[in-house]
Parts: sequence; structure tokens; C-alpha cells
Amino acid sequence: MQIDFWQYSQGSVERIVTLIADRVLAGGERLLVVDGNAERRASTSAALWETRPECFLANGDAAAAHAERQPVLLSGECRAINGAKVAVLADGKWRDPPAGLDRVILLFSEAQVQPARAVWRQYDGREDVTRGYFAQDDGKWTKRL
Repeated sequence: MQIDFWQYSQGSVERIVTLIADRVLAGGERLLVVDGNAERRASTSAALWETRPECFLANGDAAAAHAERQPVLLSGECRAINGAKVAVLADGKWRDPPAGLDRVILLFSEAQVQPARAVWRQYDGREDVTRGYFAQDDGKWTKRL
């Protein structure tokens, strides 16, 4: 499994999730977006629909009907009932990924650096996990490790 640590310093979580969703869907995959904050899940949903009017990113909440059919599923729990192979932990809180995920992106702010480092260390020496660390430089994402 690939675990990517994305430390953001600019832009909103909603906008960053939209960028990730666009790339994941363009690659033919489905996405699970996990966020314990229901209000931010709702604003993320709106951002996914509205950011690029010429190409909206269809999404739905895990508690809604037909959740399993959603290309982007928004949930408070780390359960990929839509068959997603990629998950974004948008609130910066680590949850053990369920079986079946190929990639997990932990999106975190400067205030969440210490917990993110603890998660990084948790996977030291694991041959079944590949890690990457990305941060923003003048608004662009740069791979650091």
C-alpha cells in the first residue's frame, strides 16, 4: 500500500480534495474522502460539484441512498463501500485503512505535523508500505521524501 502525507499551507481542504479527486477520477479510479466534520464534508461536496462547472465531480454521502455507486464518496468513517482503492483522510486524523485500499493520502496542516510524524514512524521498516511526503511550495505540491 502507498501512504502519502500531504502537508498543506495554502488553500482550503475542500479545494485540495477537489484537486485530488480530479486526478483519481481521471485515472479511472473511485475515491473515498474521510472527514469527521459533517459541515466540511458538505462544503467539500459543494466544491466537488462547483469548482469546475465544465466538468463537475459527482459525489455523494455515505449515509445517502446509492452510496456504493458514487465515484467520490464522502464519509465520517474509513469504509470504502463504493469500491474505492484510494482514500483521502481530509481532516488530518489517521484511521487504519481497510483491506482493499491501494493508496491513502493523509492531508494535514501545520498544526497536525506531530500526529502525522507519529503515523509516519508507525510504518518504519514495513515492506508492505511505501511512503511519500509532499508539501506546498508557493502553492505547488513538491515531493520531499
